[in-house]
Amino acid sequence: MKNTVATLAAMKKNGEKISQLTCYDYSTAKIIDAAGINMILVGDSLGMTMQGYKDTLPVTVDEMIVYGRSVVRGCKETFVVVDMPFMSYQISVEQAMQNAGRIMKETGASAIKLEGGKEVCPQIRAITAAGIPVVAHIGMTPQSVNAFGGFTVQGKGEANARRVLEDALAVQEAGAFAVTLECVPPKLSALITKKLDIITIGIGASPECDAQVLVWQDMLGISDFKPKFAKHFAEVGETMREAFRAYDGEVKSGVFPASEHTFVKSDCTEEFLASLDAEY
Repeated sequence: MKNTVATLAAMKKNGEKISQLTCYDYSTAKIIDAAGINMILVGDSLGMTMQGYKDTLPVTVDEMIVYGRSVVRGCKETFVVVDMPFMSYQISVEQAMQNAGRIMKETGASAIKLEGGKEVCPQIRAITAAGIPVVAHIGMTPQSVNAFGGFTVQGKGEANARRVLEDALAVQEAGAFAVTLECVPPKLSALITKKLDIITIGIGASPECDAQVLVWQDMLGISDFKPKFAKHFAEVGETMREAFRAYDGEVKSGVFPASEHTFVKSDCTEEFLASLDAEY
């Protein structure tokens, strides 16, 4: 069944948990889609996972579009959300509208995501009024890493907890259909989920959130970055390293390719090849 805003909202209403993974390419998207994952986030985390930057800040709208449309082509059922990168929506409502429209038109995604609470509510209102579904993102917002002084838990202490809850209520009122809670303490995340009618997506938050998201490289043990909230569901990174070593060894020893890996039946006769050798 195709995942949509309506089917995802019904899952929350029925108390069904929602799964989400990040993804950045067609081949991986096909596998995630076939596995039955409800949502994919084409995150600006690609700046770190795919491009090797130390944070998400260098990523551009054009890059999000390239990666986003590749993912969308790989999905039949999975709901695809594409991140709006740093400084693609903060300057003005008009800028946010233009870039959100570009991302939707040029990727074929189902929704966009942007970071921030009360301060981006005018952008959320305008984008949703244009018929574009919005996922908000509060708590530890990676685009604000320099302001936070690093990737740190948000919502600690009474004043900060109140701020995060007020941000959650504000983005809901502005029209977001879901909100990501990143690195928000469990009890606060559970309270926010209880108070909101929209979907909460946890990452380093509470199991009480309606949905959970992880970076796929983290959950498969490929990434060198090992956040506290990530569980390795398989050690694919080590499996890949073993396969690469085996390939390297067989190439260098002459074992690969063997005859079964070549097109022997299509080869010319020895006599003809000898004549070519003599001619040239």
